[in-house]
Amino acid sequence: MIENHTFNLRKILNERFGDELRYFPVAFGLLLLFIFFSIQSDVFFTSRNINNLLIQSTVTGIIALGLVFVLLVGEIDLSVAATSGVASVLMSKLIVDFGIPIPISIFLGICSGVLVGMISGRWITLIGVPSFVVTLGAGMLLNGIQLLLLPRTGRYNLLNTGVDKIASTYISGFYSLFLVIITIIIYSLFKFFTLRSRLKVGLSTSYLQDFFIPLGFVSFFIIGTYLFLINLKGIPMPVIIFLFLLFISSYIVNNTKFGLSLYAIGNNIEGARRAGINVNRIKLLAFAIAGGFSACAGILAASRILGVSVSSGGGIGGGSLLLESIAAAVIGGVSLFGGRGKIIGALFGALIIATVSNGLNLMGVGNELKLVVTGLLLILAVSADKGLERFTNV
Repeated sequence: MIENHTFNLRKILNERFGDELRYFPVAFGLLLLFIFFSIQSDVFFTSRNINNLLIQSTVTGIIALGLVFVLLVGEIDLSVAATSGVASVLMSKLIVDFGIPIPISIFLGICSGVLVGMISGRWITLIGVPSFVVTLGAGMLLNGIQLLLLPRTGRYNLLNTGVDKIASTYISGFYSLFLVIITIIIYSLFKFFTLRSRLKVGLSTSYLQDFFIPLGFVSFFIIGTYLFLINLKGIPMPVIIFLFLLFISSYIVNNTKFGLSLYAIGNNIEGARRAGINVNRIKLLAFAIAGGFSACAGILAASRILGVSVSSGGGIGGGSLLLESIAAAVIGGVSLFGGRGKIIGALFGALIIATVSNGLNLMGVGNELKLVVTGLLLILAVSADKGLERFTNV
C-alpha cells in the first residue's frame, strides 16, 4: 500500500512539475521576496521602483529566453553575453560611423547574433566538441571582436540617434489598457488550444490546473503590473518587447513540432534520433535562437544606457550578465540536464534576479553580497532540480 502511494505521488509530481506547474514554486518565491523587500524599504513597492525593476529585468530575461532553447536540448551557451555585446557594438558602428538607417542596423545586429549562434551550433554538432568548451572559446573570441569594433575612445554615444527612443518609449492611456486586454485574451486562447491538443492525443489534463489556475495567475500578474505602471508613465517598451518574445517563444516550444523535438532530444537523444528527429538541425536552430535573442537584449541594453562600450555584454568574460542570465533560466525551473522546463520560467527567474538586485540596492547592500545571493540561488535551484529529477525518476 505504501509503495503504491509513493508511486502515485511520484507519477503526479512527474506530470505536474514536469509541465506547467513547474514554475509555481518559483512564482511563490518571487512573492515572498516582494513581501520581504517591501517590509525592508518603503520605496520598494512604489510605481517608480516597480517600473525600474521591470525594465532592469528585460535584458537578463530576453537572454534567458534564448538560453531556454539551448538548455532544453541538454546543451549550454556561455557566449550569450558576449554575443549581446558584439551585436550592440556592430549596430552602433553602422549607425554612427556609416550612417546606415536604424531599422537596417538593428536588423543586421540581430542577424550577427543569429550567425554567431549558428556557427557555434554547427561546430558543436559537426565536430562533437562539448558546447561548454565551444561557447566559452566563442565568448572570448567575441570579446576581442567587440574591442576591435569600438573606436579609440572605447565608446559609441547613441544619444539623439533614435535608438535611445526604444527604451524611453511608454505606452499609456487607452492603448495600454487595450494591450493588457489583448494579451490576456491571446494567453487564454493559447492555453485553451494547448489543452484541446492534449485532450486529442489522450494526455492527462485538468481544466482547473491546466487552464483556470495559470490563466488566473497570469491575469493577476499582468493586471497588477498594469495598475502599478499606469500611475507613472505607462507600460515601458522594453517590457512590451520582452513579453512579445515570451509569447512567441512559448508558442514555439509548446505548439510546434520543433518545440516537441527540443524536449525529445533533451530527454533521450538516442531515442529522438531513432524517432527520425534531425538532432543536429534542431540543436543548430536552438543555438541560432539563443544568439538572436542575445543580440536583441544587447541592442535593448544599448538603447537604455544610451551607448555601447567595453563593458557592453557584461564586459570581458560576460561578467555578471552571463551569470544572471543562466541563473534566471535555471532558477525559473529550466533543467540544466535537458528536457524539462517552461519558457515562462525565464520570466520569473529574471524577475527574481532583478528583485534581489533592486531590493538589496535599496537596503544599501554592496555588489559583493548581490553576487553571493545570486550564486546561492543558482546552486539551490540546480540542487532542487536534481532532487526533483531523482524523486520523480524523470
